[in-house]
Amino acid sequence: MSIAFPNESREYREARDALLEREIELRRQMEAVVAQRRSLPPGGEVPEDYVFDRIGDDGAGTTVRMSELFGDSDTLMLYHYMFPRHPMDDRPRPTRGIFSELPTAEGPCPSCTALIDTWDGTTPHFDDLGGNLAIVAKAPIERVAAFAQDRGWRNTRLLSAAHCNFRRDYGGDGADGHPVPLLTVFKLWPDSTIRLHWASELMFAPPDGPGQAPRHPDTVEPLWTLFDLATMPRFREWRVRHLPANW
Repeated sequence: MSIAFPNESREYREARDALLEREIELRRQMEAVVAQRRSLPPGGEVPEDYVFDRIGDDGAGTTVRMSELFGDSDTLMLYHYMFPRHPMDDRPRPTRGIFSELPTAEGPCPSCTALIDTWDGTTPHFDDLGGNLAIVAKAPIERVAAFAQDRGWRNTRLLSAAHCNFRRDYGGDGADGHPVPLLTVFKLWPDSTIRLHWASELMFAPPDGPGQAPRHPDTVEPLWTLFDLATMPRFREWRVRHLPANW
């Protein structure tokens, strides 16, 4: 297949065709990785049926067990929301809204918030196809719910692990107690056993070169993918410049 756009040079077309070959190979590799991820053997059984805090339909605080979150699905995706944010994150706090006066260290991570902004719009479509995603913060559920309302989130299922060990056990709170933005996927097996299937462990892998971000959940971060396609500097590189290498 060959295509040409108006007024392009031969040099451009040759370079673009060479890049297209790399893009085709990347697509093949992505498909292979997806297949390998699907075929992982059973992971470790969760040590307990974690009890999360949530806001009930009546607007009051209540709890829900991890096993109840599966509903009719055999898969549960839990994103570890950095709320509160990492203590070394010195980006400005919100300038408006109910949290504009909250100390910066107690507020949510701007990058995680941007990701959830995009997810909130796509969640109904994801749910319609059998998706099952929830957000787990460390902050008290009342604070998380207040921020969600201020943000305008309507479709995001929000939980707090303030009173259970889930985030500590599954890497959402690192060894130093600071938050880590992991995405974890759990499977409910026919014998009712819940096991970890996959986690974005690329977060902990050393980068291939200086100035490279972990890029562990890139395929679910539309904003950063847009930056890549626009050939713009990645705002997320801030993390590489400012956070410790082992974060």
